Amino acid sequence: MLRLKNLTKFYPSDIGNQYIFSNVDFEFPENHNIALLGSNGAGKSTLFRIIAGSEYPNSGRVITDKAISWPVALATGIHPQMTGRENTRFIGRVNGVENLDEYEEKVKKFAELGVKYDLPVKSYSSGMRSRLAFGCCIAIEFDIYLIDEATSVGDQRFRAKAKKALLEKSRTANVIMVSHDIKEIKQFCDSAIILHKGELTFYPELDKALDIYRTL
Repeated sequence: MLRLKNLTKFYPSDIGNQYIFSNVDFEFPENHNIALLGSNGAGKSTLFRIIAGSEYPNSGRVITDKAISWPVALATGIHPQMTGRENTRFIGRVNGVENLDEYEEKVKKFAELGVKYDLPVKSYSSGMRSRLAFGCCIAIEFDIYLIDEATSVGDQRFRAKAKKALLEKSRTANVIMVSHDIKEIKQFCDSAIILHKGELTFYPELDKALDIYRTL
């Protein structure tokens, strides 16, 4: 179960509070790989951060009994003063990984950091940080993966590798995906939720949702 209960989120501004959501009640259907669609500024990334627990609503809450990833490829929780290996072990502990030695080697191999895995992350390029975060996420068995433009990470070869790994995950777990690439959405998703003017609507037929999305 993944449910939003009386969820309200706003940002203060000089002209008053700008609401993204106001008292939203919504339950995400289970056993679906879902595209989250909406126009720019609709609040898709904000909703992702709230679901992942990296941002808090002003009121209301997210209720779930699922293990949910942070948004894949975002360097959330990566500490610049720690090495790649130290970050990996820290993230593994936080997420209840049992075999940390095996986990850190999986991440090192997937992220392709080589000897730089043992250097402080502050010395990494933005692409290297993203690869580390991606590797840390994909090496954990979550129930739901939050995918936010994740296949734009790294060079063309690494993007292909990332997409393959995520497609494999989508066959054994569920995904909720934000992407502007319609072809990619069709690869990953079987249904969609449209976020429009603070309201969420589920469409079990992906093509129907895409037709509506194009008119927004």
